[in-house]
Amino acid sequence: MAERADDRLLRLLGIVAYLDGAGPVSVADLAGRFGTTPAQIQKDVDALWVSGTPGYWPDDLIDFDAASIDRGVVHLTEARGMTRPLRLGTREAIALVAALRAMKATDAVQADPARSAVVESALRKLTDATGEAASAVDVRLAPGGDRQVVAAISSALTHRHRLRIRYVTSSDVVSEREVDPVRLHTQDEFAYLAAWCYRADAPRTFRVDRILEATETDVPVQAHPGDATGEIDFAALFAGGSSPLATIRFAPRARWFAEEVPVESVRNLPDGDFEVTLRVTNPGWLRSSLIRLAPLVRSVSPGVLADDVAGAANGALALYGVGDAATSADHH
Repeated sequence: MAERADDRLLRLLGIVAYLDGAGPVSVADLAGRFGTTPAQIQKDVDALWVSGTPGYWPDDLIDFDAASIDRGVVHLTEARGMTRPLRLGTREAIALVAALRAMKATDAVQADPARSAVVESALRKLTDATGEAASAVDVRLAPGGDRQVVAAISSALTHRHRLRIRYVTSSDVVSEREVDPVRLHTQDEFAYLAAWCYRADAPRTFRVDRILEATETDVPVQAHPGDATGEIDFAALFAGGSSPLATIRFAPRARWFAEEVPVESVRNLPDGDFEVTLRVTNPGWLRSSLIRLAPLVRSVSPGVLADDVAGAANGALALYGVGDAATSADHH
């Protein structure tokens, strides 16, 4: 799925404003701050380099230090007024008030006190500046799940407590699980709970509107395999943008994969198998997942991904003195 133009515009504006105050920043750090890849940051800088104020001569354009770019550092030297205080018309201010009220009502914001405080502060300032016009805006979002469920998730995230949930998949399979909640994430029209699932012994995502019951326990959440701090890289699982696409065909028993992992699309096949398309934002995680699900994987494309998985499996077998692994995934 291609990145939306308005999402990229917001990032471009944010990059200029951030660099104007932060000074030189490495490409890697900038990518981490804005939730994208170093390659995308390079493309963003290239786009900004030919942007500016009317006239469009070199002196009218946003400028960067070329020598710093060659060293992997982004150094803004001319912002061309992009960091001046924003002046909004009444219609623009009302649109922002509506957007902020909608954002404030989302599960992801309500579950994060810091994020909620930022939204509330911005909303209060805009409402005061807009006056009576803001009172005409009434934003109500359709609920993303049972209120008791959302309240339990929000409380567990705030207090870092384990959750006990009952979850139903799109195939009407109900299961009970204990999970350590990590964060709420909104993608398209759905809210997802990212968590460590003790039943799967792995990170999982759960659509909030499919959680039938949620009970907060008094057990503190634990650190789990991920990085050096034990924090799972769910951000990579949700990331989009320019990451390459992979298409994987699964046997019916792997249906949970399409339910619990953010995918671009799902296609049901006549023989009962199904095919998912997803972004390869975390190759290591996808590699280990496919090895673990090898008996249920019918095919993997592109071929380089299948080769990568097969190579990792053969390497693991070699450590135990076993011959080459016979891969269950065909190359396409």
